[in-house]
Amino acid sequence: MSSEGGAGRAPSEQELLSRAALTVFRLNGQFLSVAEELARPGGLTAARWQVLGAVLVEPLPVAGIARTMGITRQSVQRIADLLVERGLAEYTENPAHRRAKLLRATEAGRDAVSRIGPPHAEFAARLAGEVGVENLAETLAALERLSEALDRLTAADRGASSPSDA
Repeated sequence: MSSEGGAGRAPSEQELLSRAALTVFRLNGQFLSVAEELARPGGLTAARWQVLGAVLVEPLPVAGIARTMGITRQSVQRIADLLVERGLAEYTENPAHRRAKLLRATEAGRDAVSRIGPPHAEFAARLAGEVGVENLAETLAALERLSEALDRLTAADRGASSPSDA
C-alpha cells in the first residue's frame, strides 16, 4: 500500500484508499489500547466491554451483536460465554428464534460498565480538547459515511457474484 502521491500531485483514488485503510488500522489499534485501559476499572477487557455494551439497552442474539460490531459470530460467542460464566450476562429465550438465544446484561454486568463511565468521560473530554468537538463530530460523520459506502459496495459485490465466480 503506497502511502503518498508524488510531490506536487494529488494522490490517486487508490492511494487515498490505501492511506485511509492504513490510518483506520492504526486508529483501531489505538482505540483498542485505550479501551483496554478504560475497561480495567470495570474488571473487563475491551472485547468484553464491547460485547456487554451491545446488550445494555436490549438483549440481542450473538449473530446480531457480531453484525453490529463487525466481528465474527464465533468471537462474540466465546466472549458471550465468558460473560455468562462470570455472571455479567445471561442467555434468555428468544421468542423470534428457538435456537438463537438472546444475550442480556445482568445487574453485575451493568455495574461493571458503569464503573468505566467516569474514566471514559474524562478521556472523551481530553480527546475533544485535543482535536475540538466540531472536528470530532465531523470525523465521526466521515467515518460513518465511509462505513456505509463500504457496506453498500460489498453488498453489491456479493450480489453480483455467482457460484461460478468461485
